Amino acid sequence: MMLSPPESRRHARHLVLKGIGASGQQAIAGARVLVVGAGGLGAPVITALAAAGIGTLGVCDHDTVSLSNLPRQTLFRDSDVGASKALCAVREIGVLNPHGRASAHAERLVPDNAGALVENYDLVVEGSDDFACRRHVAAACARARIPLVTGAVGQFDGTVTVLAPYSRDGEGKPYPTLEALYPHAPSPEDIPTCEQAGVLSVLPAVVGAMMANEALKLVAGYGEPLLGKLALYSARTGETRILGYR
Repeated sequence: MMLSPPESRRHARHLVLKGIGASGQQAIAGARVLVVGAGGLGAPVITALAAAGIGTLGVCDHDTVSLSNLPRQTLFRDSDVGASKALCAVREIGVLNPHGRASAHAERLVPDNAGALVENYDLVVEGSDDFACRRHVAAACARARIPLVTGAVGQFDGTVTVLAPYSRDGEGKPYPTLEALYPHAPSPEDIPTCEQAGVLSVLPAVVGAMMANEALKLVAGYGEPLLGKLALYSARTGETRILGYR
């Protein structure tokens, strides 16, 4: 996909960046990415990917904006309280990337609609706070052979990984599934909600940026995606550890 002169001026720093360049930015402009969850993680992911020039961004979220969201979800404003997160996100995408397209899917992702939602995209980024939704997304992406970037946050910690179980590593072994990380669904006591346990306001922005970076790696082809690897970030220490898993 050729860039227009305004797009070239907007993304000039990528065009001269070794590892991305014109071909990488053209791939970004031609990419179709679905973001599932426009909350704490989804909001910074959407902001970063729209600003980077992703050509088509879809946003799937059934929820509305609440006042307590605003310290973490800086995509939204006070005037958005009570409005659809998906619709508000699409409005902001248009501001951040006037050369792209955006679609709102203001619905809950469930097994019945997961396949139809993901099949129109090249890549899915999932940052919902619902473990059942995460499993539905992972299953739909595996069936459609679409890579999935997934992340989560706790009070002061976050994780990011990339799933592509239909693909194989350098040894010819398939990359792991979500079940390799979570053989059993955690109980509500094991994963309390943000409302119950709290969350550091800046943490989702850090982990969301890491997720957006994984998405851009897959689209533009630079670096090494976190396939079969789990990145763990601690806001208390500032450390990031990478663990392998199968």
